[in-house]
Amino acid sequence: MYIDPGTGSMLFTILLGTLGAATYKFKDTLVRMKFRLSSGKTDDSYLKTEKYTIFSDDKRYWNVFEPICDEFEKRGVQLLYLTSSKDDPAFLKDYEHVRCEFLGEGNKAFARLNSMHADILLSTTPSLDVFYWKRSPGVKYYIHIPHAASDLTLYRMFGIDYYDAVLTSGDFQKEQIRALESIRGIPQKEITKVGLTFLDEMKKRLTQTEKDKISSESVSFSSEDRKINVLLAPSWGPNAIFSVYGSRVIDALLDTGYHIIIRPHPQSFKSEAALLDPIMKKYPDSDRIEWNRDNDNFDVLRRSDILISDYSGVIFDFSLVFDKPVIYTESEFDDAPFDACWLEDEPWTFKVLPLIGKKLTETNIDSIKDLIDECINDSRYNSGRKLAREQSWAYPGEGAVRTADYLINKHAELTDRVGGKGA
Repeated sequence: MYIDPGTGSMLFTILLGTLGAATYKFKDTLVRMKFRLSSGKTDDSYLKTEKYTIFSDDKRYWNVFEPICDEFEKRGVQLLYLTSSKDDPAFLKDYEHVRCEFLGEGNKAFARLNSMHADILLSTTPSLDVFYWKRSPGVKYYIHIPHAASDLTLYRMFGIDYYDAVLTSGDFQKEQIRALESIRGIPQKEITKVGLTFLDEMKKRLTQTEKDKISSESVSFSSEDRKINVLLAPSWGPNAIFSVYGSRVIDALLDTGYHIIIRPHPQSFKSEAALLDPIMKKYPDSDRIEWNRDNDNFDVLRRSDILISDYSGVIFDFSLVFDKPVIYTESEFDDAPFDACWLEDEPWTFKVLPLIGKKLTETNIDSIKDLIDECINDSRYNSGRKLAREQSWAYPGEGAVRTADYLINKHAELTDRVGGKGA
């Protein structure tokens, strides 16, 4: 009996996830027995139920959660923030009402999450109850919040099926979720449109930075006074830029004479070291090339004139907030592992890309300078960016407030069901 590599890999992952879940359940039982045998004299924080909990699997999502944590702090509402990054920027905040804790990495984090006690748990992490991360009987309500202004169907298969609710930023996301629910015959989730907290903050920072720049500069410079900064920011995986074009794209960019900034996806350093390391060695930092690994991408986006990427969500950070053009790559996107493969309609991301920039292909990669110059100087992409902004970024400036309102109202609803009081 033949099983293709993709299916075999998925079955193997499911098997590991099942074994992992059994291990976590065993550990949970041992802890509970220890607690009972000691007559409750051991640390009972393990069994404490938190009202509001946030889980972040990586520090790079702090831009999503910081505005929410700040809003809870402002309102004086207690919140637990759990992270799998020891150096999460959350630990630098001087909060009084928001408690930040390091969960541990990998299985250690999932071990606690799978036995978590919370009324509400908010996370950007997909695949709840699919692989290692299982729904805990101690959590009443799981809520997903996206970390990009794009399709939720570009998550791995069943990415958000087992969440109770999803906070969205555009109507197209709701339509996709409802279509998947109908096809799979699963219960409908609660869907509430709240906007995008990280884009709100990025826009606020940009506005303030531009004000500071204007007030501090006494001399104006024309575009001829500096070179164009081109940001190459690929995603990772078999459909991403380096997997498709390799170092050829860097050679083509060097021929433009422009300053090239390369910012690989953080996951590339972990999962694609064999691909990425030789490229970084071949093209070290110089006056022509700059490798960027900043946790906060604000500065590198602000000083770049154009972005080259694939299907990475950074495309929308760049075009919607900074209102600058993009070049996106042509790749044979294999949607087999993703939720998108269940739907006949093309993902919103791929429909909107031609409206906000030019496509890089095998036939035009050697004339990439012409593409860059055209995108920077052609005003027709302005209207495309405006349309994309309207479709994917609801309630600009209100994301944190609306998210906090939703969480607090949902908690009141959940506790009212059992005769409790709201927050």
